[in-house]
Amino acid sequence: MKFGIFYELQLPRPWVAGDELRLYQNALTQMELADRLGYDHAWVVEHHFLEEYSHSPSPESFLAAASQRTRNIRLGHGILQLTTNHPARIAERVAVLDLLSNGRCEFGMGESASITELTPFGRDMETKKEVFEEAVAAIFPMFKDAGSEHHGKYFDIPLRNVVPKPVQKPHPPLWMACSQLPTIERAGRHGFGALGFQFVSADAAHAWVHTYYNAMTKRLHKLADYEINPNMALVSFFMCAKTDEEARARADGATFFQFALRFYGASQNRQRPAPYTVNMWDEYNKWKRDNPEAQEAALRGGLIGSPETIRKKLKRFQSSHIDQVILLNQAGKNSHEHICESLELFGREVMPEFQNDPAQAEWKRGVMSGEIELEEIDTQAFTDRYGKLSINVAPVKAAAG
Repeated sequence: MKFGIFYELQLPRPWVAGDELRLYQNALTQMELADRLGYDHAWVVEHHFLEEYSHSPSPESFLAAASQRTRNIRLGHGILQLTTNHPARIAERVAVLDLLSNGRCEFGMGESASITELTPFGRDMETKKEVFEEAVAAIFPMFKDAGSEHHGKYFDIPLRNVVPKPVQKPHPPLWMACSQLPTIERAGRHGFGALGFQFVSADAAHAWVHTYYNAMTKRLHKLADYEINPNMALVSFFMCAKTDEEARARADGATFFQFALRFYGASQNRQRPAPYTVNMWDEYNKWKRDNPEAQEAALRGGLIGSPETIRKKLKRFQSSHIDQVILLNQAGKNSHEHICESLELFGREVMPEFQNDPAQAEWKRGVMSGEIELEEIDTQAFTDRYGKLSINVAPVKAAAG
């Protein structure tokens, strides 16, 4: 099992001068620490205009900085939005990061799930899947040592040679963002690694893994000429401390993250309020005062607890054959000091036990070769995009602007 760290670069209100500078510098320091401790991957999102929830519009810039401050950790676009970027710019950014990092780039792709992000770039919810798939077809010929052209419905690109080329041949490993079971199946069918931005139980993970690998081994349909990447990763809320009680006290950001997801997810096409009309941190604290039991239940989920508690939870994920667990530590107002202590404690006392797993490698080899045939699991019980322990939120109306 591999372990990653994940960044939305959240910044709840109130904002004061220097907040974003500290946010970015602290995250880079955390990434350096994770590299020294032996974590396998660092993933950074691309989002636009999402106040408080994500201040990360340029993952390629952040990861380029991280590439010069780390040596071994894999640096993942988790994800680049193929809907809001031109295919040539995507290919260029991926290649440059691969060069700067000496071949440590991971290429994660996604669509965006909000008209707040899509509309300013001339895209919409109805056609974003088509745009994504056409962009995939346009991008991969650009990595080859020759010119390429593309003439489609959404992109018309004349013959050009996109330079530079990536270090990893024929391209860095490919991933696709997945927030629901159908997209897990779709990632498997197209041969992409699945970045499961979903907070699921071990039982759900078992069902998702079967769905993913069955799609890849039985119904593979690549969108272009690329190398498949059979890997299933799931994001989990994370905070490791000496005791369960201390970990939960330090992990308030995990519930803020859930609150923001629910708040936005309940609106039409996940549209966000107009700028400066909602203070998400204030709304979250109002909800928390009114729902203390739900707050406590949410903090019992994920990988939040002592090393022993997290070890027990990880063994269940291990039995589900998850390839990578991505740890979400930077959320809400979780402190830099607690994030670093959490990474250190987990990296020292828990992670080494799970990183060397010959049984997982043998299982995957058997599945991909056809020696092991996975059953087709009824997934109806595992379709909630937020997970069973997640909170429920009714969005409030925006304040008058």
